[in-house]
Amino acid sequence: MTGFINSEAGAHAIYYARCYHHQGIHEAYIDVVLDDYWDPDDVADRPSPNRVTFGCRIGPIEGHPNIACSLVTGASVAPDSPLYGRKLDPDQAREHPWLTTYWETIDHILEHDETVARHFQGPTAAEHPK
Repeated sequence: MTGFINSEAGAHAIYYARCYHHQGIHEAYIDVVLDDYWDPDDVADRPSPNRVTFGCRIGPIEGHPNIACSLVTGASVAPDSPLYGRKLDPDQAREHPWLTTYWETIDHILEHDETVARHFQGPTAAEHPK
C-alpha cells in the first residue's frame, strides 16, 4: 500500500508498505521517501537534491520474542526513479541526519495505518466472527 503523511508544515513523506505472511510469520517492508521540500506539482519528477528513501524490515528476529525493525536498503525492489531520490543502504541510513525522523515516521505508520497495524496485531474484536 501507499500512503502520504502530512505535518503541520505541509507534506512530510510518502511511504510504501508491503506486508507478508511466511509460514505463520508476519513481516513488512516499509520504504519512506523524505524530502525537505515537496513541490506539489513535481513530487515525482523533480525532487530536491536532499530527497532520500529509507527502508526497513519489520518482523521477528532470532532470539527476540517481539517484532523488531531492521534497516534495509530503501526502495530496493523499486526501479530507479527521481521519486525516490537517493536510496540509502543501512550504513548510509545510520549516518543520515534524518534517521530519527524516519523512525518517528515508522512509529506513526505502525500506529495509524490500519492495514499495517492489523497485520501485526491481528483483527480487531469487531472483525472477529462470533
